[in-house]
Amino acid sequence: MSRDLDPGIMNVENRKQWTFNDLERWMNERRITEIECLVPDLTGVARGKILPRSKFTEDRGMRLPESIMGLTVTGNWPEDEKLDTLIADTDRDMNLVPDPSTVRLVPWATDPTAQVIHDCYFKDGEAVDYAPRTVLKNVIKLYADKGWEPVVAPELEFYLVDKNTDADQPLRPPIGRSGRAETSRQHYSIDAVNEFDPLFEDIYDYCDAMDLDVDTLIHEVGAGQMEINFLHGNPLDLADKVFFFKRTLREAALRHNMFATFMAKPMAGEPGSAMHVHQSIVDRKTGHNIFSSPDGTESLAFMHYIGGLQKYIPHVMAFFAPYVNSYRRLVANTAAPTNVEWGCDNRTVGIRVPNSNPENRRMENRVIGADANPYVALAASLACGYLGLVKKIEPLAEMKGSAYNRPNAIPLPQSLSESVRMLEEVPEIEKVLGKRFCGIYKAVKMSEYAEFMKVISPWEREHLLLHV
Repeated sequence: MSRDLDPGIMNVENRKQWTFNDLERWMNERRITEIECLVPDLTGVARGKILPRSKFTEDRGMRLPESIMGLTVTGNWPEDEKLDTLIADTDRDMNLVPDPSTVRLVPWATDPTAQVIHDCYFKDGEAVDYAPRTVLKNVIKLYADKGWEPVVAPELEFYLVDKNTDADQPLRPPIGRSGRAETSRQHYSIDAVNEFDPLFEDIYDYCDAMDLDVDTLIHEVGAGQMEINFLHGNPLDLADKVFFFKRTLREAALRHNMFATFMAKPMAGEPGSAMHVHQSIVDRKTGHNIFSSPDGTESLAFMHYIGGLQKYIPHVMAFFAPYVNSYRRLVANTAAPTNVEWGCDNRTVGIRVPNSNPENRRMENRVIGADANPYVALAASLACGYLGLVKKIEPLAEMKGSAYNRPNAIPLPQSLSESVRMLEEVPEIEKVLGKRFCGIYKAVKMSEYAEFMKVISPWEREHLLLHV
């Protein structure tokens, strides 16, 4: 596999401390001529502008209207009176400032091009409190104020599908090197991955050029379903990498005449796609994992963190399962959780504790969908754990067997509308994530739900047209 692309980084360890001078030197060395100025919106879509290098250097930022942080996934503005009290109806400008640590090459561009993630600020210099990246930063600061540093490692599932330009037609697995599409499930199959080796050659090269620190690639359960794992690290850094990876994968797939999708449930009869997130907490002074006691056993902090996830995950499902399609994934016996039970090395629960030594003790949130905004999902998951730690919430007893079909298990919400209603029941979550952010998010999601309810599905026409 080729590794001849520029790694796109001067110093991995010091990247977080980069200044604008470091950024300019990086661009000079690579003779960058264009800059993609990116802002992750509420849905995780990359908004922004493309600037020539001279304009970027001269302005050191740009402006975008405040309304882009309140758009639905269809690009519409919610018709909600509450939203007018949360976002100025004058649609004022946000000042966007590049984060030098996020600069990456755009390895598929013809001319030397860089991409940089920007943070959003009001005119007075205050951070835009409902921008997803700001929300995650604020949660990380809550941990820092307690002397803690959260560590995460996402595992992101996705499907490769044949090009589909007709939304009324079902998706199909793509054609591989053999000239055939997958017709059966190939869980962990090496040969099935090799069917798309030319695509993955490009993906690994792109990820190397962008310093995305991807670890393992496997074939998942579904036909054409893959999973990529990221090395563990700082939550903001990992959210940036997931954000970059999604647009990178989609671009690479298009160049190989196929689509890559992070829909939670893109194909009927196939398992859904998740973003499992491993989480642990490090003491900033000692560097020790607070989930383990000095004798190597599970600490009270570990149990309280799980307790917080159990208590609050049902109330933050709108952040983990943000679309109507998301809930089609959460079905029993389909490699997805249906409740928030916890268990050791148990993949039927929502909160899994992998086998590990005391230094690496962690838990895995298996509820989050691949369609979730990584900044929002990580912020919400860490918020649940944080509340568990500070409130010392005790978890339920460990689930020893299968968590499916357990009548007393704590269920997950079954729809987007139910999830939004449950979010309103926990003011402590609003306090951690931001009241205005939660208000805007709820308005956007209910607008998307109302828009979806106007659509008549093929199932309804097939089974109701002449039978009721």
